[in-house]
Amino acid sequence: MSSERLVKLFRIGGDQVVRIPREFELPGEEAIMRREEGRLVIEPVPRRSLLALLASLEPIEEDFATIDELPHDEIDV
Repeated sequence: MSSERLVKLFRIGGDQVVRIPREFELPGEEAIMRREEGRLVIEPVPRRSLLALLASLEPIEEDFATIDELPHDEIDV
């Protein structure tokens, strides 16, 4: 895979758009873009861990019905 390639820039409305060649495709639907020492860097959004997702959720403020404990079935091993 080549680490460099000439790409086309064009405009859609007020935005400048770059066509990313297939060999440089990023996973997902979003990316992070930033300027770094005069360069434009585009990188995939890191996947959130399950713990990070759970930590971002609001607590549930609902009372749940009590569930009677049922006898356990024995399992032959």
